[in-house]
Amino acid sequence: MTATDDGSQMIFESSEPMDPLGESEDARAKNRAKVGSARPSSLLYTYGVGSIMDLPQFSIMPAGLDDWEPIWRRRETVPVIEEPRLLKVVQLHLGPRVQQLRPFPWQPKARAMSQEGSDLGIPARVFPQWLRCTGCDYLGPLSRFSYTNTHPFRPDLATFEHVSCPGRGLTKGKAPGKGKTRRSPAVPARYLLACVNGHLDEFPYALWAHHGKPCPAAPQPDLKLIDSNIGQGAGAVIVCERCRQRRSMSEAQGASGKRKLPDCRGRHPHLNAFDSRCGQPTTLMMMGASNLWFASTQSIIVMPRTAEQDKIALATRLRTVLTEEELNDYATAPKILRSLLKAHKCDLTDVSDEELTAAAAEALAPPPSEEDRKEKLRQWDPVELLIPEWDYLQKPTLFAQQQDASGLMVTETATSPDLPKQIHRVIAVNRMKKINAVLGFTRIDEMDRVNDLATRLVKLTRDGRPTWVPATEDRGEGIFLQLDENKVADWETQILGTSLWRVHRQAHRHNFSRRFSATAADIDPDTRFPAPRYWLIHTLSHVLIREMAMSCGYGAASLSERLYAWPATPDRPAAAGLLICTTASDSEGTLGGLVALSQPDRLRRLVVDALHRAARCSSDPVCGQRTPRHGEDFLHGAACHCCSFASETSCERANRFLDRRFLLTLPTIDDERVPGFFGAVDGY
Repeated sequence: MTATDDGSQMIFESSEPMDPLGESEDARAKNRAKVGSARPSSLLYTYGVGSIMDLPQFSIMPAGLDDWEPIWRRRETVPVIEEPRLLKVVQLHLGPRVQQLRPFPWQPKARAMSQEGSDLGIPARVFPQWLRCTGCDYLGPLSRFSYTNTHPFRPDLATFEHVSCPGRGLTKGKAPGKGKTRRSPAVPARYLLACVNGHLDEFPYALWAHHGKPCPAAPQPDLKLIDSNIGQGAGAVIVCERCRQRRSMSEAQGASGKRKLPDCRGRHPHLNAFDSRCGQPTTLMMMGASNLWFASTQSIIVMPRTAEQDKIALATRLRTVLTEEELNDYATAPKILRSLLKAHKCDLTDVSDEELTAAAAEALAPPPSEEDRKEKLRQWDPVELLIPEWDYLQKPTLFAQQQDASGLMVTETATSPDLPKQIHRVIAVNRMKKINAVLGFTRIDEMDRVNDLATRLVKLTRDGRPTWVPATEDRGEGIFLQLDENKVADWETQILGTSLWRVHRQAHRHNFSRRFSATAADIDPDTRFPAPRYWLIHTLSHVLIREMAMSCGYGAASLSERLYAWPATPDRPAAAGLLICTTASDSEGTLGGLVALSQPDRLRRLVVDALHRAARCSSDPVCGQRTPRHGEDFLHGAACHCCSFASETSCERANRFLDRRFLLTLPTIDDERVPGFFGAVDGY
């Protein structure tokens, strides 16, 4: 470990970061490599590249994609997830260099204690690299502590220890017993600095304790972090053991504290690199803060491919396994191309010579210019990912021609005569495959709070130009409900003129102006405000998820929504439907408990019971009449944890844009009665 000081703060940075999966025998002997495990879904949405993952004894940060390459080179072939529709969206955001979607490096084991796949895993770095001794409150860099990880099957025992810790008695004049040694575990120091450009850095403890100046008694003094245990987020005190200066961390809080913090140095711990000096103001962050890391992902449900999509997928494979010279020389020689691809274990059994030649021509076509890509990205709407799925579900004649490769099996189901007439169609999704891809991440602001993705999306590689991104394949089941478009359009026309809708729109504008990132591009908040049908379908989805969780065998947190709710435009027809599904990324699928609810009688009872429950809330009348007033900016109406809110894993909009008054006609006192789409329930 070497110390570096650029004049603004001092940080101990590893000059040669330890690779826990390194090839050297010494590394293998001293470090058993595995320090923890996580499900693919958590690595995608919670603990992805650049996030901080808490382990039992310390915390780590998954490294950037550059460090994944040595892991992949341990296999002759790299597995690839082929989905041209999603890859096209990733290329739109990150550039045409991205040619692959790869799963996480993992291999199943035949037996619980076998070593199969033990050389695969996600490389990570210890972060934060300043630790505090639990025995004596000593605060120091990683190099001052001893690392122990000797058990090959107990990664939870990996720990950093303060060797010969004197204990807290030394501060009271009590020396440790003669000949006795103490090894106290160390925990991460919980204070960090972040900026809106996605940089993250250690807190400059030494400079903070000395008010930005070096210690007068020692160049690298010993520090202590003493927690006052008063329950405040920044209630600790930093104490210099040499000159006895001390300073409270509470001074770094708030607007006044922010002015005392140094400017950002442009550090990316996940890349072990610094950008050119950032210079943005920094913000004090706590480990575990909810705004420390926001994943940016895109997902699709795999549909049967068109001939054009098959050509694009084959062209991508050609660009990946063949060199540009080979493509140029043999683009019109399908027999030679087959031989070359066979050497790379590519299956071309169902590909004709004409299709192979067309794919080679597609592979040689120049990518769009950077200006064109940025213009398309500026105009891109995430709804474009949903349109092919909606269009497919509108064509029952295609259901019998389903392709096994897509992993999709859907069946149009008869509806009960007693089912509310507003529900037009029911489709049982017996089997489905969902693919999720990582675009990057942001800090401090979530993606829906910024519109300048090119500048705010934190890069995954050191040069910012990845050639692949991580992705997962989820398999599962679901139920699709489509509402009657004519009834939805008529109801929507009534809602647009109500005072409740005007209040919600004004609250959204106020929320947008207060919380939208100051570094984001100017944008009209009304373009981010969903139409009334979205509020309706979103609320219906939540009450159904809560009801289905009591019957399908899956917890409510395991169910997720996919909403198809947009009004008609010149480019696309209107949509009004929802898909409630459950998927798993580390198994062959799910057990059928959810799709069984699509049976006519069961679905009728479920919908009726869900609407009855939504008609009343234990927090009524407060919940039923909740309306943003007098400058309030919350983005929901008659909805709360007792009646409509769902878990973060279920809701695609973080429990925003919900209101039971759009679903049902509820009694009101001060507000005008809003026409609920399903009318009144229980005599309302």
